[in-house]
Amino acid sequence: MLKFMPILLLAAYITAMWFFSTWRVKQELNTRSTPLNHPRLNPILERLGRAMDLPPIRAHIYEIEPVNGLAAPDGRIFLTRGFIRKLDSCEVTAEELASVVAHELGHVAHGHTRRRLVDFAGQNVIRMVLVGVLGRFIPFVGAWIANLVSSAIAARLSQQDEYEADAFASALLVKAGIGTGPQKSLFAKLDALTGAGMGGAPAWLLSHPRTDKRIAAIQANEARWSQGDR
Repeated sequence: MLKFMPILLLAAYITAMWFFSTWRVKQELNTRSTPLNHPRLNPILERLGRAMDLPPIRAHIYEIEPVNGLAAPDGRIFLTRGFIRKLDSCEVTAEELASVVAHELGHVAHGHTRRRLVDFAGQNVIRMVLVGVLGRFIPFVGAWIANLVSSAIAARLSQQDEYEADAFASALLVKAGIGTGPQKSLFAKLDALTGAGMGGAPAWLLSHPRTDKRIAAIQANEARWSQGDR
């Protein structure tokens, strides 16, 4: 038991830091957000709610400029002010923003935030073990390899979460009578809207799948569902 104590202590420390980080995020969102009440979005959020047999979906505006959407650890959904500005300037449609809300609802429905706690702790334990083992046999380079492996694991898990949330959003949008067209068209615009790019990073180290792969996955789901396979 004693030989595993360092790993257990590390896991406990990482868990505590994760909860502290979650608390800080909640405080940040509480102080820098306002309820979303937009005449073009409200009717579509009502449709999403009806499709889930729920009241109208409630969302909040996170008062920052970068274009993004997020699901808070407590289940609240946020769109950034930057995303709302894109809607007001007609660079995105209300239906496209509804697809973002539906995607974030997918993260909530699948419990990705809670699962990320376990993943985060596990990845850091793996990193520590690999650094200890590889560092003995491959000094200096061993730590770099350990970080690379743990980063690849984290990216893989994150990408799986994104595909799951995309599939949830597609199903919800179809049920709401909106369809997946806005979801796919937003993905086609996303890199330009966010100013993001591959930046030379290999795909297996990215937290989100490549846009073309996400669109292809949505189309594959549609084809499967059209054949009655839900």
